[in-house]
Amino acid sequence: MPLQPLTQANLQNTVQIKMSNIIYIGYYFKVQPMQPGTEILIAELGYAGFESFVETEEGVTAYIQKEEYYDTILDDIQILKSDEFKITYTFDEIEQTNWNEEWEKNFNPIVVDDLCAVRAPFHDKFDTEYDIIIEPKMSFGTGHHETTHMMIQHILKNDFEGKSVLDMGCGTAVLAILAEMKGAKPLDAIDIDNWCYLNSLENVERNNCKHISVYEGEAALLKDKKYDTIIANINRNILLNDIATYSKCIDAKGTLFLSGFYQEDIPMIEKECNDNQLVLKDTLTRNNWVALKFEKQ
Repeated sequence: MPLQPLTQANLQNTVQIKMSNIIYIGYYFKVQPMQPGTEILIAELGYAGFESFVETEEGVTAYIQKEEYYDTILDDIQILKSDEFKITYTFDEIEQTNWNEEWEKNFNPIVVDDLCAVRAPFHDKFDTEYDIIIEPKMSFGTGHHETTHMMIQHILKNDFEGKSVLDMGCGTAVLAILAEMKGAKPLDAIDIDNWCYLNSLENVERNNCKHISVYEGEAALLKDKKYDTIIANINRNILLNDIATYSKCIDAKGTLFLSGFYQEDIPMIEKECNDNQLVLKDTLTRNNWVALKFEKQ
């Protein structure tokens, strides 16, 4: 699947036009219990067409483009019908917003293990070994979420020199960018979401990466592909569905890093990996979220 022929100037114009012209519907969900209710809700909403999510103290806020919205869009969200969870919501139309200004108000830089800084272009540079500039816009992957933070930790403490890498569900491409900074090449970054695809292209260019190819799509793109290392920070259900595909794409003694799920999900993730010749080698935890390292046998 070839990349779309976008120059950097055209890419910036495309993103700015999308950001200024698209109108969103915002849904504000209160979820009890929060976990695993919020995770399940986000997964089901994603399949229904919602494209951006913000976890809150009470649940989650979900956004969908107005042109993709229809009155019965929640009818197939099964968790809303479950007796195990109490979920209420309100929704409204979001006024056209300057998302750049909103991110500047709310996006603070982070430093992971005193080695890697993730910041926006308007932040001052940090004195760290790795300095990543991310314009997150509507994409997931700024380093603030526990899963991204831990995946950065995994990359920092593992050897990527000369390794071929896939960043699956790349979001902002922050993980692929760090992997290239650590010597990986070539790299593929794939996301099903068009926002993430465009944003990843922009961030790859912004960080002067030379070896990352960005694609819009899903696991079907991986046919006949081979990698030394695969990074997948998605949600549990998608991972369980795609682990077999990842295993086929990993060379012997290759590595699979997984995150996007909770400690209680480890047994089912590990079983699926074991069934596909992948053995657990390392575990990171942060606020009940986990990030696992597997090795192909």
